[in-house]
Amino acid sequence: MRRREFITLLGSAAAAWPFAARAQQSDRMPRIGILMNRPADNPEGQARLAAFQQALQQLEWSDGRNVRIDVRWGEDDIDLERKYAAELIALTPDVVLASGTLSVAALRRINRTLPIVFVGVTDPVGAGFVDSLARPGGNVTGFMIYEYSFGGKRYLLRKAHVPHRC
Repeated sequence: MRRREFITLLGSAAAAWPFAARAQQSDRMPRIGILMNRPADNPEGQARLAAFQQALQQLEWSDGRNVRIDVRWGEDDIDLERKYAAELIALTPDVVLASGTLSVAALRRINRTLPIVFVGVTDPVGAGFVDSLARPGGNVTGFMIYEYSFGGKRYLLRKAHVPHRC
C-alpha cells in the first residue's frame, strides 16, 4: 500500500468514525426513571403515572417501543426513597421524574449531574434543589405544589365570593 492510499484510508475511517459512533448510540433506547412518593397501589399515584404515560403516547413515545420507563414507589419513606433512588441511578436513565420533596432529596444526595424534573415539591428554593424559580440552574427543575405569587389573588377571589368569611 502506498503512502497516499494509506492516508486516504485513514482519513476516510476518521471521517466515518463519528457516524459509526452515533449509529451505535442510536441503538440504545432512551430511558426515563420515575421515583413516585406514593405506594404502588395508591390510586392517585397510579392516576398520575397513567397521565404521564398518556402524555408521552400523545408525543409518540411508548414504553418498550421507543423509550424505557422504570418506576419505583418510595411511599414517602426516607429509607425506601433512598433505596429506589440508588436503583434508578444505577440503571443510568437519561432523565428522572421525581414526585415529592423526599424523592428529589434522595436523588440529589446520590447524583448531581443527572437531569431531574420534579413535581409536587413545596419549596424547591428553600430545600436547595434550585437556585431560583426563574433560573433553576444545575440539573434540577420542575413544578411546585403552590405558586405563592397567586396568594394575594386567592384572597381577593375568596373575598369577592364569600365576603363575610374574610
